[in-house]
Amino acid sequence: MRRYKLHNGKKGAALTIRVTPRSRKTEFGGVMEDGTLRVRVDAPPVEGKANTALVKFLAKVLGVRQNRIEIVAGEKGLDKIISILDMSAEEAEQRIQGFLGED
Repeated sequence: MRRYKLHNGKKGAALTIRVTPRSRKTEFGGVMEDGTLRVRVDAPPVEGKANTALVKFLAKVLGVRQNRIEIVAGEKGLDKIISILDMSAEEAEQRIQGFLGED
């Protein structure tokens, strides 16, 4: 699997995500060439439902409350920048890899 990019921001970790709405289930869909994480969500991209499903999924994966995850950019698009408050990039990467079952 390719490496995805996580960055330390002023208030926590930041990562880039490409969302694929209306998928069969909500799950990670791999890593793009530029290091962007692909996440498939089962919700449609209307009325913020896909964003809500994305935040809920990431909160579960990272073991944080949903209010600690913020969509910083791309709220209405498929490409998003997500901030995880009070979490380092290293810690977020470990939790994502643990969820994926990777070392």
